Amino acid sequence: MYTEEFRSQLAARDSSKLLQLWHEYCQGDIVDGQEIIDILQLIKQSDFITVFGQYVEAALPLALLIEDPKIKLEALRLIIDIQTTNSEALYHTTMETLKNLFSSDPAFLEKIRLVSMRSRENFQGAISNFLLLNHIKKNNFVLHTAGWGVGEIIDFSILREQISIEFENVQGHKKEISFKNAFKTLIPIPNTHFLARRFGCPDLLEKDTKENPVEVVRSLLSDLGPKTAAEIKDILVDLVIPEEEYSKWWQQARGKIKKDALIDSPENPKLPFSLRKGQVSLEERIEKAFSGKKSLSDVLQAANSLIRDFPEVLKVEASKETLSSKIKGFLATPNIPQADLLQALLFLDQLLGVTDQQEMLKTIISELTNIDKVLEQIEILSLKKRLLIAIRTLRSDWASIFWHLLFVIEPNQLRDYILKELVDLESTETVISKLRQLLEHPKNYPEALFWYFQKVLNGDEKYFQDLDSKGLFFEALLILFSHLDYKPESRDLLKKIYALLTGSRFEVVRALFKAAPVDFVSEFLLLSSKCQGFSTHDQKILKSLAEVAHPQLAKEGKNQHSQDTHTLWTTAESYAKTHERIKKIGTVDMVENAKEIETARAHGDLRENAEYKSALERRSRLQSELRMLSDQFRHARIITKEDIKTDCVGVGTTVGILTPKGDVNEYTILGLWDANPEASILSVQSKFVQAMLGKQAGESFSFKDEEYKVAHIKSFLEE
Repeated sequence: MYTEEFRSQLAARDSSKLLQLWHEYCQGDIVDGQEIIDILQLIKQSDFITVFGQYVEAALPLALLIEDPKIKLEALRLIIDIQTTNSEALYHTTMETLKNLFSSDPAFLEKIRLVSMRSRENFQGAISNFLLLNHIKKNNFVLHTAGWGVGEIIDFSILREQISIEFENVQGHKKEISFKNAFKTLIPIPNTHFLARRFGCPDLLEKDTKENPVEVVRSLLSDLGPKTAAEIKDILVDLVIPEEEYSKWWQQARGKIKKDALIDSPENPKLPFSLRKGQVSLEERIEKAFSGKKSLSDVLQAANSLIRDFPEVLKVEASKETLSSKIKGFLATPNIPQADLLQALLFLDQLLGVTDQQEMLKTIISELTNIDKVLEQIEILSLKKRLLIAIRTLRSDWASIFWHLLFVIEPNQLRDYILKELVDLESTETVISKLRQLLEHPKNYPEALFWYFQKVLNGDEKYFQDLDSKGLFFEALLILFSHLDYKPESRDLLKKIYALLTGSRFEVVRALFKAAPVDFVSEFLLLSSKCQGFSTHDQKILKSLAEVAHPQLAKEGKNQHSQDTHTLWTTAESYAKTHERIKKIGTVDMVENAKEIETARAHGDLRENAEYKSALERRSRLQSELRMLSDQFRHARIITKEDIKTDCVGVGTTVGILTPKGDVNEYTILGLWDANPEASILSVQSKFVQAMLGKQAGESFSFKDEEYKVAHIKSFLEE
């Protein structure tokens, strides 16, 4: 109790209240040795250590009453470390303590001299320093408090009052440290200490960490104190566990640590793991799990976590009864939502084996409508699966329900179960016909398409395994990929699709290009050019892969981008300007127009209301402009230096054109947004530019029955 009060007062930095609390504590008659140590350590680590130097002696009577000799020695050591009075009482206590423990040491008197116990003038830290001298032996370990880390004692000399140590953070040579400096910066640690093991025998510690992660984490917390997951990683990664293996190791270790009776695992990942003073019982775990849980959803989540992490809960009738009573307490709640009631009944029946509510459960499932919405509201995955199994068993219309759920339900484990049941029931023709909906409407079922695409790609299904079918799924995925560019809520799925297509250096695409005919590969490149998710570099790689698989594409694709009518090429400035215009229409202009319409409505008769008609016309214009710009924006791509080919006329080139009159006029060819005829910037879609596209320097072309000649070609970015 007092430990937390001291921690709070130290944080508040109120010295008067802190000293008042200290005197109150020292006058108490209850002796808790560990509490005394914890409080003294807090004081020693705080900024108030100097202030407490003259008051810490007040704890001496309490420390002398401690029965456990190890705890008593630690309490006295901390008092002598903090004290600054060097009083007679402290001196005699220190001397008696050292004599009682170490008088048989042949070097006792010399060590007494070294720790300043002969002079009596300043023996602050005498017990700590004496313990350090006792610890100075070859192959023992110490911790350097000023940043050198753990060190192994290589040699020492009492005569020279000097130690030779190799430190983990000082590479290449050993350090010679005087006893005087050692007293200020070194802390003795046993050879079994976590840091000593990490420095002295890292290979053995790595082996233990992989085989017995819980024991190693216990040791870490015992020796170093409470640590967060991030701090544990900093301590272990590379020094014990290689970084590339750490995530997998921690994922497995975390589950075991959570179940350990001696480690207190925080629910908040930012809070530290710590050691408990004793093992936690199953009853205590249950009590902690339900602490503060007031809603049925929270209670079910807590009960599910208990059963998952501690299966022994189901083997103890008293524990099962506690869980079931907690859940049953909500069943009588007035107007309980159907999804909550269903979750509770499923949990009782399926997980706890409570059968007295079975008839109610069957009735609800048999009459259940809006099943997809109910499944969304059920938070526990295992209960979703059990509801589907119950529907399969109890309802004659289960197949139609499953077909509806297949494309809308999440996660994929549930889709796998539904598909398996349907495949076992339906004919091959029916299954293929239903699954073709994914190809016909890829934008309607994004998650489902990506799920089944992976099955087709991996050969997990017997359907759609021919090359043509796989090609259709690739095309559908690219259409979806392009569509998701403008769906911020689908960013995670967009990343998954991108990772699949580009992973292992475009492995799946390379395999497809190698097997597919050239016409399909050309169509693939066209579809991919519309996907903003692919960078310019990605597009170049796709084109190169296609040309490697089908060399004829290298010739056919000459300056292909400049003739691509689907892509709206633009400069970065125009791209940003259009984006801002779209944003302004949607967030400013449309809002203002809505206010105009509302104001005009208030003026009365709408048939003769000119302001109302004008506002409606403005809304129509804004909506049309927004649709047009949004559609263009979906196809827009910023042109870069890598996109511009100067061997023939195309987007991004500045061309000199020899006119029939013998003049040479220069034109820059860009996209629709950048066109400015007065500045001789022409749109690639203009008829004049279309007539010269693909022409090389020196070649002629006709426009409106007149002959023109390309005099020279260069990149507009060179200007």
